[in-house]
Amino acid sequence: MLIGYARVSTEDQNLELQLDALHQAGAAKVFTDKVSSVKHRPGLDEALAYAREGDILVVWKLDRLGRTVKGLIDLVEALQKRGVQFRSLTDGIDTSTAPGRFFFHVMAALAEMERELIRERTNAGLAAARARGRQGGRKPKMSDSKIAAAKQLMDAGRPAQEVADNLGVSRATLYRSLTKAG
Repeated sequence: MLIGYARVSTEDQNLELQLDALHQAGAAKVFTDKVSSVKHRPGLDEALAYAREGDILVVWKLDRLGRTVKGLIDLVEALQKRGVQFRSLTDGIDTSTAPGRFFFHVMAALAEMERELIRERTNAGLAAARARGRQGGRKPKMSDSKIAAAKQLMDAGRPAQEVADNLGVSRATLYRSLTKAG
């Protein structure tokens, strides 16, 4: 069975072009959304829940299904694991055919390479920052002067919760900072 999915980004936009193309392609059931692709798409959720093994999910154009290549690849791979194929009418992608699967796998390989390049650039940037003495992460809640004050108060017999409250930190942060400081 061909299951159609159509989406427009705003209420003002019209689904008719997509619906006509999906019906002309033979979609027996069509689900729709009138929301941005970054928001929750209940129509897509319904289409995915409705699809069974042997069905084909059809969209008018790839960008109607997802915003990023990675998102599209993840979605199509999840469909294929369930035995559901995918077809994009205007992009000429049909995972039920050998050329369609090939094209899709080429896209997947490019997306994976892009993720690896981003990871490499990020790690290189972090290493360069560390070499310049910059340390990443959140700034510590307890400065050296706060730790010294906390030690004095604790040594004077003040309860840990009172010391933590006075310094504006949790008791766990107080203990962790004192342990780390030695």
